Amino acid sequence: MSTQTPFSVCGESLMSPMHICGFFDSKEQQYEVIIPYIMEGLAANDKVINILEGDRHGEHCRCLASNGISISEKMASGQLEILASEDTYIKGGEFTADRMHDMLEKTLLSASRAGYESVRACGDMVWALKNLPGTNELLAYEASLNVLTAKHSCSLICMYDVNSFSEDTLSEVLLTHPYVIKDGKITKNPHYLEPLVLVAGFSDFVSRPLKSS
Repeated sequence: MSTQTPFSVCGESLMSPMHICGFFDSKEQQYEVIIPYIMEGLAANDKVINILEGDRHGEHCRCLASNGISISEKMASGQLEILASEDTYIKGGEFTADRMHDMLEKTLLSASRAGYESVRACGDMVWALKNLPGTNELLAYEASLNVLTAKHSCSLICMYDVNSFSEDTLSEVLLTHPYVIKDGKITKNPHYLEPLVLVAGFSDFVSRPLKSS
């Protein structure tokens, strides 16, 4: 089982392990939440992982640097990793839940072996809007993370743009996260369901559009 470690999000003190759904209506709102989360993690010697579209890396690094984060130093030490969705979630042009789950698990184990007390990760889920092969596995993957995180000292924030995803998708995504960030505040999610309860309900997800109309 994992060791609990403290962390803060939206000014609230929490304990890992934690799987969080972040609903944001702008990049500005997103950064208002994740910058303090990232900065605290780096100061606490946590492993910090950011996953976002490759074409956003320049903007992302500039934002981190403007908040006093030494990108080159932290990346050279291995404490900070900024990865591309194209090399992780949709490597090879498709999403495979098992592959992504295994990659994350290996990362968590590697961080522990490297001496990090905890891992903080935030991933932008906009890749799912491309409707590439395997995207229908998204919710099953999100549900499986609750089993994985329970075994490790980590906190994961899955970031969703509420203006891009359909209401049905956001409602189903909500079922897979114990905590939710909305309007800049984090709360315990009353709609969360345990993974095994959810599995049977995912069969018709493939037929529903992820994008908002």
